[in-house]
Amino acid sequence: MTDQKAKEDILVVEHLKKYFPVGRGKLLHAVDDVSFSIPKGSTLGLVGESGCGKTTVGRTLVRLYEPDGGRILFGGRDISSVKGSDRKELTRRMQMVYQDPYASLNPFFTVGEIITEGLEIHKIGSGKKERMEIAYELLEKVGLHREHANRFPHEFSGGQRQRVGLARSLAVNPDFIVCDEAISALDVSVQAQIVNLLCDFQKSLGLTYLFIAHDLSMVRYISDRTAVMYLGTLVEIGDNREVYGHPAHPYTQGLLQAVPVADPRYERENSSQAVMAGEVSSPVNPGPGCRFCSRCPRAGKRCQEEKPVLRDLGGGHLAACHNL
Repeated sequence: MTDQKAKEDILVVEHLKKYFPVGRGKLLHAVDDVSFSIPKGSTLGLVGESGCGKTTVGRTLVRLYEPDGGRILFGGRDISSVKGSDRKELTRRMQMVYQDPYASLNPFFTVGEIITEGLEIHKIGSGKKERMEIAYELLEKVGLHREHANRFPHEFSGGQRQRVGLARSLAVNPDFIVCDEAISALDVSVQAQIVNLLCDFQKSLGLTYLFIAHDLSMVRYISDRTAVMYLGTLVEIGDNREVYGHPAHPYTQGLLQAVPVADPRYERENSSQAVMAGEVSSPVNPGPGCRFCSRCPRAGKRCQEEKPVLRDLGGGHLAACHNL
């Protein structure tokens, strides 16, 4: 892979919107004018509090949800409304690893059937025997054994089930994988194992990831760039060194301050640090101003009346705040 090829954006998201009706004349703005890009072979971490729209972004990108606005360019092609055979090919090239490793696996299928289902749909392999050989190989690559192919999901631990989910996503040779809270339901030691597997497969297969998570330390470890979401909007995005070393948006600063540190002296010495207070604004028919306005210590009149846009602070580090 040439340097130029490695720098190409495999995914470009432009002004993506996804709304959900929640009552008569009311819309929940789950994703509201979100734009970003991901270079081929890299990882973008997407962080934010529960309910900010992270998962909705991921599911809309792979077209589990239909977008209500904006464009999704994959490999330079607009996939926002593809259908038929084009949609089928898209499902092969874009895969997901889900948060719940049990609910995402069919309990009535054996592990072998779960992995080979995608192979059959996309006509990969010349027959059942060859497809099972592919499944055996994948199981070994994710740290399981051939004999596990005959077992059902309930016979595995959470970490083992997530390995099965990873093997299923890899079976159809995807280019891009959305990891939607793929490690949040696992023990800490198992989380590290799954993340290391993701890193190994990225290096060997040239995969591109959107890594959605709450754990900022794990996102910092696995990703090249980090995007921060708040109530359906992006408030900051940039290289990890900038976002973690020089956070610009007050929400990003609050998130980083809230990361627990395993040192009681740190907690005592920093007990006077400002903590995000105030009420969270409603994502249902939101007002014209900044979504973070009700919790921001810097908020002024302009913040209440005008929505800030992402501004380049230098080196591709962008933040959306009127007070920068």
